[in-house]
Amino acid sequence: MKRVGSALLCAAALLSGAASAQPVRFPEKPVRFIVGFTPGGPSDILARALGQKLAEGWPQQVVVENRPGAGGNIAAEAAAKSAPDGYTWLLGNNSILATNQSLYRKLAYDPVKDFAPVVLVAVQPNILVVNPGVPANSVKELIALAKSKPGTLNYASSGSGAAAHLAGELFKAMTGVDMVHVPYKGAQPALTDVIAGQAQLMFATSASVIPYIKAGRLRALAVTTAQRSASVPELPTLSEAGVPGFEAITWHGVVVPAATPASLVEQLNADIVKVLRMKDVRERFESLGAEVAAGTPRDFADYIAREIPKWAKVVKDSGARAE
Repeated sequence: MKRVGSALLCAAALLSGAASAQPVRFPEKPVRFIVGFTPGGPSDILARALGQKLAEGWPQQVVVENRPGAGGNIAAEAAAKSAPDGYTWLLGNNSILATNQSLYRKLAYDPVKDFAPVVLVAVQPNILVVNPGVPANSVKELIALAKSKPGTLNYASSGSGAAAHLAGELFKAMTGVDMVHVPYKGAQPALTDVIAGQAQLMFATSASVIPYIKAGRLRALAVTTAQRSASVPELPTLSEAGVPGFEAITWHGVVVPAATPASLVEQLNADIVKVLRMKDVRERFESLGAEVAAGTPRDFADYIAREIPKWAKVVKDSGARAE
């Protein structure tokens, strides 16, 4: 009897061990997807499109939670302090994960130490546009014009420290031109003044300016991505047009709290990348002026590591500060 009892105990232990070794099914409850900006904006729309598609193949929903304010810092702090169990995500972008560290005097989170990168989701090209009255039909002609009349060309942006502002500062640093930054309270007022000729040029998101380009109200000179954009394939990159190495884009990626297990991060990456490669998702993103990125967690981590010092130098040299 003792031998039978021992055998039963051993069998029970083996079964218990086998059960505990089974992979945990994910997700077993809704996923909270935090977005640092208001509903209806690019980050919000991309997060909802991604979350909805993921939920179609999961037994649980992906719930988007908007926590706007302080350039995305409020959302980032909330995500960083969440449990590292894979159920809280943040849709980070170039502001939250790269430039805010230099623009704000103090952050309640560390964009590198407090997050584990999951995947770079999408990039949004910017387009260098000028008012049609500006006598420059190419980037080289614009640079020559700016150098011939230092301090006379105004470039608009949606605000001090915004992506459009920093793109302009990077352009100045890489070309040696002297242009005047004119900050506005939002992208639309800035575009309105470029169209009216009050400002001469702007680095603007492709989705916001393509209609004006097609209508002849703005002239497009180049895109700011490393490769040509699918939405405007006829436009050269800034690199091709005479500013080698120039890249200034808006990008979006999923991160989770830093202590999230690596195996779970890899699983999340695989699930998200699978969705990003679906034709309808790619087309949906393209309709928003965004291009699917995908890649591995390491790819995204390396990308963030390159972006932080790049923009820190631009911010320091320009003296930009968040409003």
